[in-house]
Amino acid sequence: MKYRFYVLAAALLFSTGGAAIKATTLTSWQVASLRSLIAAIVLLVLLPEARRLRSPQVWVASTAYAATLVLFVLANKLTTAANAIFLQATAPFYLLAIGPLLLKEPNRLRDYALGGAMAIGMACFFFDSSSASALAPNPALGNALAAVTGLTWALTVTALRGLSKQEGASGLPVVSAGNLVAFAVALPFALPLGTIGTVDLSVLLYLGVFQIGLAYFCMTRGVKHVPAFEASVLILLEPAMNPVWTYFIHDERPGPLALLGGGIIMVSTLAHTLFSSRAEG
Repeated sequence: MKYRFYVLAAALLFSTGGAAIKATTLTSWQVASLRSLIAAIVLLVLLPEARRLRSPQVWVASTAYAATLVLFVLANKLTTAANAIFLQATAPFYLLAIGPLLLKEPNRLRDYALGGAMAIGMACFFFDSSSASALAPNPALGNALAAVTGLTWALTVTALRGLSKQEGASGLPVVSAGNLVAFAVALPFALPLGTIGTVDLSVLLYLGVFQIGLAYFCMTRGVKHVPAFEASVLILLEPAMNPVWTYFIHDERPGPLALLGGGIIMVSTLAHTLFSSRAEG
């Protein structure tokens, strides 16, 4: 039970990202750069595995993860947090093409069913008629960037899957390296930084230390002892809770079609996980 709580804690910490990003007055590039710098420091200090950065494959994989980190922040600043996280969760849709091509792993019928459901869910976001707001000033562009994070996250998962086939390989170096790359790539667009206020600094520290650093610490401790199916279900708490935090903290309300699309993505992912677990069990 202790290790299940670790996974749940990680999912809850991940889920607070959207609300925290919207709580700062800093630009999206500043948040993306400084959040990743703080997170990289925390990961390298807390997790010895995260320091294994010599492999070229780690740095190749880290570029996809870095793109996910930066684009997620950009999307959150432009559209609702719910749209950003649910569109990132469409990674399995892209994996239908990427998996067989790069990993030589054939798709199953249930994989195509999941991809079709996710395509419908994704379309809901782009047909949603929600107007711009102070917290979501450009929903169309934000949704487009969030959809790209689904692709970059799919590439990240593919890279991590490839690394997992190497004896003794770990995904943690990709996470720490990805945060270092995200910091470096976003920094030129973040300058000049100017004076960072107390509230903004507190949010950045929370994002780097807790929302990424502590979350991955909990995740690595938990997933080693929790069955894959249970871990997959527990992680679904992240997209489920993300809109809840932003609603209570910022009173941000996704449009009806966006909520429908998010529901389709969540339910289809859960069903696919359940059927896969039974089939492979």
